[in-house]
Amino acid sequence: MRPSLVIFDCDGVLVDSERLAAKSMEESLRMLGLDMTYAEIRRELVGLSWNDTIIKIEERLGSAVPEDWPQRAQQQDRERFLSDLQAVPGVRSVIDRLRSEAMPYCVASSGEPSKMNATLGATDMLHLFEGLMFSATMVERGKPHPDIFLYAAEQMGHGPDGCVVIEDSVYGVRAGRAAGMRVFAYTGDPHSDEKMLAEAGGEPFADMADLPRLLGLV
Repeated sequence: MRPSLVIFDCDGVLVDSERLAAKSMEESLRMLGLDMTYAEIRRELVGLSWNDTIIKIEERLGSAVPEDWPQRAQQQDRERFLSDLQAVPGVRSVIDRLRSEAMPYCVASSGEPSKMNATLGATDMLHLFEGLMFSATMVERGKPHPDIFLYAAEQMGHGPDGCVVIEDSVYGVRAGRAAGMRVFAYTGDPHSDEKMLAEAGGEPFADMADLPRLLGLV
């Protein structure tokens, strides 16, 4: 059955930013004297809001991060995104297909609106999401809580039972399932943990070319 609304996560689903962000975070944490491996960052931090990410980091540090560290870390992200960021392979074709089928879609991200504007703009997709972007900064709780997905569905005029979420993180999958929505878990990144995504309630798929079929468009 076709969904009434498709809700995309942004980082790692629309734009190939998770790899870049994890690498940038690894370097930024080293400034704090905190060694987290790339795999640990992917597993523990990817999918969280920026505020929740800082909370996790401070728990590991046992102290607060320096006042200027968040700004420096985010600036490093932006610089790397502007020089290296690309769209997730095949996702532009998926969006074009949804548009041709008049199937409603939007993006609900843990990232701030300014970050979505920057990453979608850098990959020439911002015009496809004008008025269709929702951020965890707009709700009380970020992922893995369902708030952002429920808010996006409400703003788009759809009930949760008719929505499908496209996610790539365990936190995001848990949030989508907690919202009562079906979740397709994208595993195109070689560092994706398909087992954990499935255990969280996601239905894994590795190629964006398969998404129209999963959405009932084929």
